[in-house]
Amino acid sequence: MNFYSCRFVYISGQMKNNLFGQIPKNMPQEIFAELLSATNVRIERIVSFGQASPAGFWYNQPENEWVLLLEGFARIRLNDRLEDMTVGDYLNIPAGTRHRVEKTAGNGRTVWLAVFYK
Repeated sequence: MNFYSCRFVYISGQMKNNLFGQIPKNMPQEIFAELLSATNVRIERIVSFGQASPAGFWYNQPENEWVLLLEGFARIRLNDRLEDMTVGDYLNIPAGTRHRVEKTAGNGRTVWLAVFYK
């Protein structure tokens, strides 16, 4: 049998939570909540309130990222390609791919589920 260590980070300290729970209506910064962390995977809930990546900033991470848009709108730039994302859209970003968030919904919140894996 293969065993691996797993660390759960509970938003409210309970085993059961709601992905849309404990989200304020508006914040000046994005909210990142790590929902699960294991040997080769990390799951985060990200909430944006009109934020975008700073000018000239690019993500270029050593792990793959699969992201699902649960609420709102986002525009992602992958190298020179733009992707508009609406509710239900998902995107796999291979490790080492330069990407940035160009825009998120300015009239509400954008809720993401991001799965980082090796």
